[in-house]
Amino acid sequence: MALPSIFETKTTESILSRLNNLTNTTQPLWGKMNAAQMLAHLNVAYDIDSGKIKSETPALMKFMLKLFLKPILVNEKPYKKNSRTAPLFLISSEKDFEKEKKSLIDNILESQNNGREYYEGRESNSVGKMNANEWSNMYYKHIEHHFSQFGI
Repeated sequence: MALPSIFETKTTESILSRLNNLTNTTQPLWGKMNAAQMLAHLNVAYDIDSGKIKSETPALMKFMLKLFLKPILVNEKPYKKNSRTAPLFLISSEKDFEKEKKSLIDNILESQNNGREYYEGRESNSVGKMNANEWSNMYYKHIEHHFSQFGI
């Protein structure tokens, strides 16, 4: 079954509606992050894509990630609970909930506004070129995983 597209308004509205059910005190059903840290964690993917976070993946590592990680990132199967994450995505410091929430909203809206054409064939820093559907699946799956973690 195809995942909802992050490029469609109805998907964005659904994600933002669910996000508005999250509070700073919402407790996770699993994992170690609090709500603000989870939002910051979600923002990392967007911040790498936009260049706000500089990250270079060595060629050999990128090749390995493309072979083994990319299929997991872009397929339609949900991520497993407590899955390992890259060190850059680990958030252990305290974060400002409202600031992170606003950043995530801005990132989600920017992705939708950029549209499918912007992402078609766009290079991922870690796994190489992806088509628009792969970008959409990656972003949507990540959000869905963590929204489920917090029961929203």
